[in-house]
Amino acid sequence: MPLSRWSCPELAAELTVRGITDSISASTVRRWLREDALKPWQYRSWIFIRDLDFRAKAQRVLDLYARTYEGEPLRPDEYVLSSDEKTSIQARCRCHPTLAPGQARAMRVNHEYGRGGAVAYLAAYDVHQAKVFGRCEATTGIVPFMALVEQVMTQEPYASAKRVFWIVDNGSSHRGKKAIDRLAARFPNATLVHTPVHASWVNQIEIFFSIVQRKVVSPNDFTDLDQVRDRLRGFEDRYNATAQPFQWKFTTSDLDDLLARLDRHTLADRHQESSVALAA
Repeated sequence: MPLSRWSCPELAAELTVRGITDSISASTVRRWLREDALKPWQYRSWIFIRDLDFRAKAQRVLDLYARTYEGEPLRPDEYVLSSDEKTSIQARCRCHPTLAPGQARAMRVNHEYGRGGAVAYLAAYDVHQAKVFGRCEATTGIVPFMALVEQVMTQEPYASAKRVFWIVDNGSSHRGKKAIDRLAARFPNATLVHTPVHASWVNQIEIFFSIVQRKVVSPNDFTDLDQVRDRLRGFEDRYNATAQPFQWKFTTSDLDDLLARLDRHTLADRHQESSVALAA
């Protein structure tokens, strides 16, 4: 059947068509499914760790959060920046004005909107100073990312720092050894540190981007891109005025526990697969 999901009325009709039962209602099918142990319409996504250096890369990032690098404490003139891009922030101009909340009434945002374009928000977050540096660009890429680096590294205390570590994921704007060499060539005191593949969750800038999503972008109701840019810049100033460093609690010990649990699950899955193959 050309279906990935069935509705209860469809299942009831199919039971009748196949002659499994003479007549059955969709509500009966729904009751059976609710009571049954198997619920095939529910699913969880998963992914294998495929970065061979996962632990070493993750530990390097976690150590930087703990103010150490390659076993040595960071000096007072060494800094750690967490950086990434938040892509495609759209300006959606609602076709009817948003209705402010009232007594026993939530704010109402019209579903229809006109598209006013999209902007990329690039940011770098000093994880120990709790300071954000951001800029808006038409798109992401090497040139916009290096513009952000230039913006940060040409001002103090980073310009005269002994070392500035830039934690980034493996996006195309800053991927691989070429990106490491490019950054070092432009700023010899800057060191690019990659998170493991599929491990952006260890990058603290993602926490800041989640705050931006909740406090700035949602609901998306902007007249044009200039308003988006102004709102992002205004929020940046407001955030920097009172921000405190994130209370990062995931340590290398937690990382080892996580990897051990994954290994146990993987071993159990292999045993199960072997048992199924033998039974077949």
